[in-house]
Amino acid sequence: MIKCSNCGEDNPPKFRLCGYCGTPLSTVASLPAHEKRKTVTLIFSDLKDSTALGERLDSEALHEVKERYFNAMAAEIKRHGGKIEKYIGDAIMAVFGLPRAHEDDALRAVRAAVGMQSVLRELNESLSKRFGVTLASRTGVNTGEVVAVDDPTADQKLATGDAVNVTARLEQAAPANEIYIGEMTFRLVRDAVEAEPVAPLTLKGKSQQVAAYRLISARGQEGNVRRHDTPVVGRDEELAVLRSAREAVLSTRRVHMVTVIGDAGIGKSRLVRELMDRVGAEARIVCGRCLSYGEGITFWPLREMVFSAAGILSGDTPDIAREKLLACTGDVDVADRIASATGLSVTPFPLHEIYWGARRFMQALAAQGPVLALFDDIHWAEPALLDLLDNLLQTIGDAPVLLLSTARHELLEERPQWGEREHSSRLVLRPLNRAAASQVVTNLLGAVELPRALLGRIVSTAEGNPLYVEQMLAMLIETG
Repeated sequence: MIKCSNCGEDNPPKFRLCGYCGTPLSTVASLPAHEKRKTVTLIFSDLKDSTALGERLDSEALHEVKERYFNAMAAEIKRHGGKIEKYIGDAIMAVFGLPRAHEDDALRAVRAAVGMQSVLRELNESLSKRFGVTLASRTGVNTGEVVAVDDPTADQKLATGDAVNVTARLEQAAPANEIYIGEMTFRLVRDAVEAEPVAPLTLKGKSQQVAAYRLISARGQEGNVRRHDTPVVGRDEELAVLRSAREAVLSTRRVHMVTVIGDAGIGKSRLVRELMDRVGAEARIVCGRCLSYGEGITFWPLREMVFSAAGILSGDTPDIAREKLLACTGDVDVADRIASATGLSVTPFPLHEIYWGARRFMQALAAQGPVLALFDDIHWAEPALLDLLDNLLQTIGDAPVLLLSTARHELLEERPQWGEREHSSRLVLRPLNRAAASQVVTNLLGAVELPRALLGRIVSTAEGNPLYVEQMLAMLIETG
């Protein structure tokens, strides 16, 4: 197996791209022990025409303007999990993926770049009023391999390499207040962003032109959305377990919880989506996903469920949102505690009161009919959210609620006993057998038939992981 230098997942030896995050898999010679080769996503952002500011402002004012700018940009980078690598004149160099890599580093970086633009617009309103100036920046985002010195005393500095140079050139090519992203970055985030290709760039130091895209917006949480338009195969037993849990909820009118556990790409989301599709007409479905980074995310899944159930829109004022929440729950005390947990109120409440409010919220939904509540990716959950789920399992009574969650095996490293309480279980997904994996290929290709030998190679190399199958077919299509 080849370990991906970006997300750390193991891949079959014949893979050229990581089956989890799409990063090229390195096969070059190993480095000295004190160095590491890592695939990271870099941001270069530079103030445009900053020299002219010195002609309009005295030294103290110029210092304050730049300090406020750099502090605002650094805060946005760090909020998305990035690390400021260095300041070069009026430019910021940031890295996502060091010292620890995440599978969504590229998406974090582009979201940070968009956030930096938004923060700059807000900052300019203040600077214009105080100093009569507005700032403009240009930004490059690029994904590639770098060499990092793995020395705690050196704070892990990057070596200058091609990925770093290309990022800097993308920034220099970008117009004022625009973001250019490299081709690999675009491939990793294309389903979560709006971007348009620009004319291939001739960059200094590159013998061939470089593809680039103008980033317009970042709107989603999944850089590469999995296909859900094909039938589920090889999961009859697992579906039976989920259906059995649902039937137990209906017959006993008592909460049950099932946690679907498996490696990335093994089919957790596809399995639970199949159940939701089958019971959608018979149950109230609310869904929330744990985020891997950000501020105020402890109860983010609960926030998504509440917003969906209460019909709260992102543009609603706090007063309108509170009115909708009160109408949904029918209890001002419940609404107050849910509002506190979901960012609709700054009034603090103890955790046990938040848990009480969440229980009453679920019971209010269940009073109208059976409820299926999906908590996705709880391996990223804060301890307080896991405690909330445990509390719901123990305290919801006389209400048909099925708590469904998905997680990777890391969850069991933090909570080894998870899923062993009464009325709860964990469903561990295994790799598909050869027949099921072959059927996945057939379903994805439709009427297109592959030579038997090629089909066999794909099935063998994919090792029962549906995501591997999708990635291999995508590579075949992209390479013609």
